[in-house]
Amino acid sequence: MLFGMFGLKIAAIYMFTGLLVAIFGGLMIGKLKLEHLVEGFVYETKLGDVLVAEQTWQDRLEYAYDYVKQILKKVWLYVIAGIAIGGAIHGYVPQDFLVRWAGPHNPLAVPLAVLLGVPLYSNAAGTIPIVAALREKGLAMGTVLAFMMAVTALSLPEMIILRNVLKPKLIGIFAAIMAVSITLVGYIFNWLIPLQ
Repeated sequence: MLFGMFGLKIAAIYMFTGLLVAIFGGLMIGKLKLEHLVEGFVYETKLGDVLVAEQTWQDRLEYAYDYVKQILKKVWLYVIAGIAIGGAIHGYVPQDFLVRWAGPHNPLAVPLAVLLGVPLYSNAAGTIPIVAALREKGLAMGTVLAFMMAVTALSLPEMIILRNVLKPKLIGIFAAIMAVSITLVGYIFNWLIPLQ
């Protein structure tokens, strides 16, 4: 979707920097040796013997079709919500409001976008229409993509889900590493792709 809306360059940089953020975050948490901050039951969970049978092409196609249906059932509401929010931003939020608070001349626009993304929750597909509307209002690409990354990786509901397996201190460390990384990615995007 990102490729279709913004082109190959944006999609490739987003994918590359997203992978860098994930790898950097994992390496940082690994270096800090924080395994003791994972809930104990995680280490006690055992996987049973997995039996993998030979599958025909028909079996694979049926599995793929069912899996796509499952994903669409989970995602469609977020896409509709994203389109609605994007439409509202596009039609009802004054352009000068957004540009004043998170525009290209505000050096704190990227951290502000990250903070605004925290209380929201969606997947990437649901945030793309919002990103498109914010971009049309004049926000820099790095600012809107930092917002998108924050919504998908740092949202409060996401932290509540993570609390099931991680202790609060590790969640805080994870959130701090992700926030700093996403903010840096936003600034890099704004440097690589200035507003025209």
